[in-house]
Amino acid sequence: MHVELLYHTPDPERAIATAARLCYAPVGAAELMETMPEERVRSVLSTIMSSGHFSTLEHASYTFAVDGVSRALTHQLVRHRIASFNQQSQRYVKFTDGLATVKPDSIAADPQREAVFDEAIDAAIAAYEKLLAAGVPAEDARYLLPNAAETKIVITMNVRELLHFLSLRCCNRAQWEIRDMAHRMLALAKPTAPFIFMDAGAPCIRGNCPEGKMTCGNPYPRVKRD
Repeated sequence: MHVELLYHTPDPERAIATAARLCYAPVGAAELMETMPEERVRSVLSTIMSSGHFSTLEHASYTFAVDGVSRALTHQLVRHRIASFNQQSQRYVKFTDGLATVKPDSIAADPQREAVFDEAIDAAIAAYEKLLAAGVPAEDARYLLPNAAETKIVITMNVRELLHFLSLRCCNRAQWEIRDMAHRMLALAKPTAPFIFMDAGAPCIRGNCPEGKMTCGNPYPRVKRD
């Protein structure tokens, strides 16, 4: 898996603070953006994060490029509806030189399980290639391709949705592959807006686990803001 931060709103914390402050300021947003002191930016952000007035977080966004993940992951990912996605197409891209796949550790760690997995994958790919060779359109032959097939995807989320995504997918109860991706995304985003992403991630970082009886039981220290 490779995750890259392609682009984000320049100075996202100042942009968010400017949008929030505009509601109460006698001057315009452009002037606020230029003149608001850093301590005022931090104060406004603190109010936003503690009060739950998260609409202002929608004024900053992040775009990630993700390679080497499975279709099983992207099927989960697109359930996050307040986001934009562009994915490598199995309709237009023909995999005539083999197909890379993602193999779970629970399978790779056991030779017998791995043999079952590899046999099924090889059979699916061989059948796919035969259909292509027989003139079947790639958009139809792809029906044979497995969830394990590697794919590439570009993801754009505003900060509000990104925090929501990280809250769900950094949790230990999230599926392992998308959890790995979420942690990588957080590691890339956090340096660009350290106050906004200070306690981003699984809910247990901020307080009690909401999973009830399904909790993993890991004790995380609660983050305290300055």
